[in-house]
Amino acid sequence: MAVIGSTGRIRALLFLVILVGIGLVGKLYLVQIVNGAQYSEEADHQYVRPNHNLYNRGTIYFQPHDGEPLPAATLDSGFTVAINPQQVSRPEETYRLLSSIIDIEKESFLEKAAKEDDPYEEIAKRLDRVTADALDELPLEGVQLYKEKWRHYPGDSMAAHTLGIVGYQDGKNVGQYGLERFYEEVLRRGNSQLHVNFFAEVFSNMKDTIFQGSAKQGSIVTGIEPNVQALLESQLEKISNTWNSRLTGGIIMDPATGQILAMAVDPTYDPNDRSGTDQSMFKNPLIENVHEMGSIIKPITMAIGLDAGAITPDTTYNDKGFLELSGYTIKNYDGVGRGIVSMQDVLNESLNTGSAFVAQQVDVERFANKMRAFGLGEKTKIDLPSETSGLISNLETARDIEVATASYGQGIAMSPISTTRALAVLANGGRLVTPHVGRKIVYDIGGSTSLVPDVGEQVIDPTTSETITRMLVNVVDEALAGGEHARDRHSIAAKTGTAQIPIVGGSGYYENKYLHSFFGYAPAYDPKFLVFLYTIEPQGTQYASQTLTDPFMDLITYLINYYEVPPDR
Repeated sequence: MAVIGSTGRIRALLFLVILVGIGLVGKLYLVQIVNGAQYSEEADHQYVRPNHNLYNRGTIYFQPHDGEPLPAATLDSGFTVAINPQQVSRPEETYRLLSSIIDIEKESFLEKAAKEDDPYEEIAKRLDRVTADALDELPLEGVQLYKEKWRHYPGDSMAAHTLGIVGYQDGKNVGQYGLERFYEEVLRRGNSQLHVNFFAEVFSNMKDTIFQGSAKQGSIVTGIEPNVQALLESQLEKISNTWNSRLTGGIIMDPATGQILAMAVDPTYDPNDRSGTDQSMFKNPLIENVHEMGSIIKPITMAIGLDAGAITPDTTYNDKGFLELSGYTIKNYDGVGRGIVSMQDVLNESLNTGSAFVAQQVDVERFANKMRAFGLGEKTKIDLPSETSGLISNLETARDIEVATASYGQGIAMSPISTTRALAVLANGGRLVTPHVGRKIVYDIGGSTSLVPDVGEQVIDPTTSETITRMLVNVVDEALAGGEHARDRHSIAAKTGTAQIPIVGGSGYYENKYLHSFFGYAPAYDPKFLVFLYTIEPQGTQYASQTLTDPFMDLITYLINYYEVPPDR
């Protein structure tokens, strides 16, 4: 019995040793891996104010095509110099010494130094270490140096509308736009003071340390490819400058998964220097604004007709150049009739009457329901804040005229991201994907979570997707600029769009204001990327084929080469 009791005590002791060992290993992991950078910061105590928590926040990364993630939103560090007016006995001499190293305004300094009831007044911020060390050498009374951190965007204006900004709100820094706001719960950090009694907390606080708060904290790896993003932004800027557009935007997405590779708007802003920037610039027009998109909706209309079995690519109708419905007259863009034409001709020549013909063959109610199935009237649920829904109430009426205009992209309005998702249905075999910028969350305590949404609903049959793709390839091969943009080794599906802009606060449309759009995907029958471009109120030209064809083709060419896409022809 004694032997058994002794054995039990040995086992209990061994278990206790193992438990303590596990606790020590866990705590060591937290110290060296999870909180290593934080301890390093606290070790730099020379400049850190007692009981002062340095600002901390998770990182947002870009993901290069072939390489490690690159910081897109991170932290930069420097130093603040402040004074305690109660301890500054010789303000003039203090100013003289400080101004020999840093640029400060004398009158402002003396005013702050005169506040005898205020123990803390900031004099300068975001100084580098060399400057801080030089100040520390000065024989100054009442002058203090504090280490500080702030949000920094290494790419300056790159992907600014997608990344968003961090701003001061209710006494703390929080994400206010873009990914910074959407993933605030993951990126923000609470109290950054570290535990000091190591052994006392091995058991008492391990659960709290590991599973509370920090379990949610992490960094975001996006799908934004920095080289693709940079090229998209340069193309958008070029479009705006060439045509004096009010706004130009673009989205590049993998149509099979909804992963956003690049998205941008011109004009943009620099989140590192927001002084003088109007607050409206921080909003993301790709997500928050809606527009009547025009003829790029025609392929959706055609796909609905094909999927319903109401038409085939060879179906014909008599195009008179106009169509009278419900007391209204709709016309082709040039008002010219083509006679007997096929559905392929409708896309090649972008005929409004042809799109209206397709909608009529499908049936008004069925057509409206199918347009909704493409997600045109709802939010895409992209991981960006303040998304708006499309305006498709015209499809709720039973009037032929509203359905007819909707069939060629007028009278209904969608956001650029919603339009991109709907067009991706044509490219990916008929599925409605969820666009997403984030790829994964990498947690501070280790591990990660994928942010890739599940595959969406089947909207059209895969054979319909293949048929409409073949028709859009024909648009590029034969109709677009007479076929001069056709490629020998890669098939490209594409369509232009030119929409009239509604009169603000009135009815009807402006006579000389247009929205140009262009979308396409490649390689057409197994697309790796879909490109959507639009520009608002370009000057000196009426049609999107003039403003957006070359930028689109430049982007497609770059993507095919950069990703080394095998030829499909």
